[in-house]
Amino acid sequence: MSSTIRHRPPRAASLAVRLGQSRVATRLEGEMRVTAADLVDRVAEAKLKVAAVRYKVEGEVRSKAEKLKSRVTEAKTKLGDEARFIKSWIDDPRRTGSVTPSSPALARRMASFVDPAQPGPVIEIGPGTGPVTEALIERGIDEGRLVLVEYSPEFCALLSKRFPRATIVQGDAYALSTTLAGHLQEKAIALVSSLPLFNRPPATRSALAREAFPLLVEGAPFIQFTYSVISPIPRKGSGLKAFVSDWVLRNIPPARVWVYRQIR
Repeated sequence: MSSTIRHRPPRAASLAVRLGQSRVATRLEGEMRVTAADLVDRVAEAKLKVAAVRYKVEGEVRSKAEKLKSRVTEAKTKLGDEARFIKSWIDDPRRTGSVTPSSPALARRMASFVDPAQPGPVIEIGPGTGPVTEALIERGIDEGRLVLVEYSPEFCALLSKRFPRATIVQGDAYALSTTLAGHLQEKAIALVSSLPLFNRPPATRSALAREAFPLLVEGAPFIQFTYSVISPIPRKGSGLKAFVSDWVLRNIPPARVWVYRQIR
């Protein structure tokens, strides 16, 4: 007699067990979601930090590159101006008294004697490539108030590009009233000169001052720099009172500024 063994099917897990497994799974799934979200946030935060560092580095590199480019441009301009002065000096040493433009320190000292609050034009004679012109503008003189008298056509063309709102007059500063005829609508509050006066005889220098002051308002300064230890405009019988600055050592060669005014 044979007997048949019947296998019972496994009993289904109880409801309590199934609920427990479900809760564990749900909790694990929730924790995984939180962990994944936290990981995503951390990755995003790390990317932002990397981007910020990269942006900062790129910004610093860009800033340094721009500063370097600016310095190169300034150096090229300075070398170009010095080359123009050397050429001008070789062509006519009597009209170009120096082989280099005035230094920024000397230009600022000259401009410091002009009052920007006083209305009216400012005459500059012998501006060359414009270092004193730039100092006058930095001082607060509006470019449109400047009347620049320059003998060299090459320098006049350069000044027109650099100072388009200024009045550029190509002509002889030693015949100032004739040169400025039709260009000066009212008397000027100052005259600033970078002419190499000692290249001219004393009588010519005195004549320049006599011709200049009728173009200026009462009390206006005639400002002139020199490398010499004596006054570039002869004092005796000039009817002028004068002030002389200390030496500007940051100019090559060192120079002083003379400021002349008519005695009232």
